[in-house]
Amino acid sequence: MASVASVRSQQENEAERAAALPTREQAEAMAEVAAMPQPERREADEAVVIEPEITDPNGEIVKERFMAFLDTFSERTTVETADGDYEETQYYPYIDQASRIARKLLEQETDEDRGNQNQLAYTLLIDFSHLQRHDYDLAEALQAEFIRFEPFLRKGLTQFIHYQHPELHTHKSFFVALHDLPVLGKLRHLRMEQIGSLVSVKGTVTRSSEVRPELLQGVFRCQDCGLVSQAIQQQFHHTRPTRCRNPRCKNKRHFTLETSMSEFVDWQKLRVQELSHEIPPGSMPRSMDVFCRGEMVERCKAGDTVILTGSWVVIPDGGALARAGEAPRSISNQNTDSTGVRGLQATGVKELTYRTCFLVSSILGASDKSNKVNLWVNGVEPQEDTPEQVVLELTPQQRQEIRDMRSTPNLYELLAQSICPNTAGHLEIKKGILLQLLGGVHKTAPDGLKLRGDINLCIVGDPSTAKSQFLKYVHAFSNRSVYCVGKASSAAGLTAAVQRDSDTGEYGIEAGALLLADNGICCIDEFDKMDPSDQVAIHEAMEQQTISITKAGIQATLNARASILAAANPVYGRYDRSKTLSANVALSAPILSRFDLFFVVLDDCNPATDRRVAQHILNVHRCKETLVTAPYTMEQIQRYIRFARTIHPKITPASQRVLVDCYRRLRQSDSLGASRSAYRITVRQLESLIRLSEALARLHCDSEIQPDYVNKAFRLLKTSILRVETSDIAVDEGGDHDNGDDDDGDDNPDDAPHQADEAEPRPGEYEPSEQPPSRKEKKKTKISFEEYEAMAHMIATQLRSLESDDDEGDPVYWKWKDVVEWYLSQVESDIGDSVEALEATRKKVNLVLRRLVNTDHVLVTVGPMPTNKQQEANTPLAVHPNYAI
Repeated sequence: MASVASVRSQQENEAERAAALPTREQAEAMAEVAAMPQPERREADEAVVIEPEITDPNGEIVKERFMAFLDTFSERTTVETADGDYEETQYYPYIDQASRIARKLLEQETDEDRGNQNQLAYTLLIDFSHLQRHDYDLAEALQAEFIRFEPFLRKGLTQFIHYQHPELHTHKSFFVALHDLPVLGKLRHLRMEQIGSLVSVKGTVTRSSEVRPELLQGVFRCQDCGLVSQAIQQQFHHTRPTRCRNPRCKNKRHFTLETSMSEFVDWQKLRVQELSHEIPPGSMPRSMDVFCRGEMVERCKAGDTVILTGSWVVIPDGGALARAGEAPRSISNQNTDSTGVRGLQATGVKELTYRTCFLVSSILGASDKSNKVNLWVNGVEPQEDTPEQVVLELTPQQRQEIRDMRSTPNLYELLAQSICPNTAGHLEIKKGILLQLLGGVHKTAPDGLKLRGDINLCIVGDPSTAKSQFLKYVHAFSNRSVYCVGKASSAAGLTAAVQRDSDTGEYGIEAGALLLADNGICCIDEFDKMDPSDQVAIHEAMEQQTISITKAGIQATLNARASILAAANPVYGRYDRSKTLSANVALSAPILSRFDLFFVVLDDCNPATDRRVAQHILNVHRCKETLVTAPYTMEQIQRYIRFARTIHPKITPASQRVLVDCYRRLRQSDSLGASRSAYRITVRQLESLIRLSEALARLHCDSEIQPDYVNKAFRLLKTSILRVETSDIAVDEGGDHDNGDDDDGDDNPDDAPHQADEAEPRPGEYEPSEQPPSRKEKKKTKISFEEYEAMAHMIATQLRSLESDDDEGDPVYWKWKDVVEWYLSQVESDIGDSVEALEATRKKVNLVLRRLVNTDHVLVTVGPMPTNKQQEANTPLAVHPNYAI
């Protein structure tokens, strides 16, 4: 402030002369009082006391130098000429901003003005780095005492705009919004020595109030004599005149606010919490109240990460002294001239009567990954960017990088390998997470019905299978992501809670995890440990993507357009392969159907896999010595996904036919029960196919969904839902036709009773210790599930082809023995010349055919059911009409 003090002596005389003259407000007040009829009073009573205005010479200096900065600051910029060349020109950014504000008020906006996203109606954005480069002393003065000099900045801006545009006739106040301070502090580090200074902090918005009017300058009328007071500056509490200006009037209490002559401004209260990665270990997160004025209201919502630039101020705390349910109010004493909040002064407890808050100058959106500032449009982060807008924000090197990635042949696999590179394997899960980050296309039907485009994914697996690592990676990858644990989360914590405001006593909505992750991803670990009542609370959010609240007189429907990435453990600790997925996870059927992808991770003992995983973990722990490299970095993937999400692919007729066919195959497999699905296949799985296909089209930057994308999505969906390893199949559990024959496939009478062994021993004769069995004990013949499925598919395909190849219209059926001989001829090369292998294969085919007919009902017999081996060999077989091949 040394330079300001040095200039003071030069302007001291001018300030004294200016102070001696009445201001415009004083002149208007005097004229109004002179014109007011007061016949009952004497002429001496018409004199009005004009209180001298308190001036701040340093503030006037700041105003003059700020106006000089607005008028003279310029930058060199490159523009394109008419002939296609480029030339440098001088650009005055703040004169241009002031001109745009004036054109907006004069309703003379151009198309360029309407397309400018950063343009505000009556607020001038000031880059603090520009101020430091142009006038360092002025920047230091503003940073040290911003609250003191902020009114002078507004006066200087008003004079500057009126000077630039004399045709502008308005008494509207203009505001100054400073941003881009050199130091970005933490909410936890705010201290009392920073009160009144200009600081910047970063935090997450957790609650926002409704927009209300705030009184900036109040004009009051005396209720006794009717005299109007001067405009009184209101600062954080309601301030009335101490006495009437009429010397003959003794009124000190009865004043009425003249709303038509007073100045109001929009006001909103926010609750901001410090970022999760800035919380020290063992500490609770800090929060603070933030007050927004003017055009800074409604510029952010719950869940946004913002950079706040403003002042840390102390205000009276009326709510701390009020009783429960009582609105805070100002208390005055009739015997004194003091007004304001009074309370526990007699007890010495004065700290309850004051509290701190943050008065905002500007609110800017901030990325968690960098300090780059993005100004939001109308307080909302742009969600529907066009590809052209995203490309303009990239450097030429980044644009070329995206073009190279787009033309890579195996981009799908390379991007999947780059997801969570510190985790070895699990390529299918990484592909699912990649498609979840890309997302589908949000649609709105003609009747207003909204169809979600977000993809929900759940990972179920044994302990120590890196489930939480995937969730942590996605939480760090996405800007709008929330990580929570199911056991420690309640229904209100996941959706929203209704809480009472400490200042007004009114109820308000506190955002939960799903609201904070709006337009992002909500990562829920230990999803199966949630209480059933809490799981029901997120049904609406997972499908309709809204949260409806009807509590404490509040009825609202809030947006929760978030993807859910959940991780769960099996109910028995380890996954039971003999049971379906729905029996292994403690989740209800409605929850299961709302997930687009389900992945099962099993901890198998495989020497090769264990060696590879151990080597990978050791490389990660050795860090730089053996760095684990990925095809693409996280920043490259973020830029590519941001560009790809601007594409809205359409469904072509060819892809529509493939989608219908894939859905039909899923439904028919589920109806037969042979697929051992985790849950019933419903229409939601068809919508999942559409969303996955759209994500794959975005991955390849394609404006149309190709049939190949649908096939890849179908394979991933089928893998995630159906690929659960099953135990071996016992193919002889259905019994055989006991008519004296055996079921070995040979002619040996193995099933004949042993007459000599079954005879009872006579008294006195030797009795053997172990009785031989009365019949030959059957052996359990088991084959793997994969081999059984392959044999069943091969036989059913051949029989179905015979039915379709018939030209005369009469069905053609093969007999049982013909099917056996045909299969033996197909695998003749695998059997070789061994007679034992041939007979074993013949026996296996017979047993598989019995299971296909009697248990799985894939095949049906034409005619009556066989009762012996001879009838069985001559029985015609056909494929079940409902079996999908």
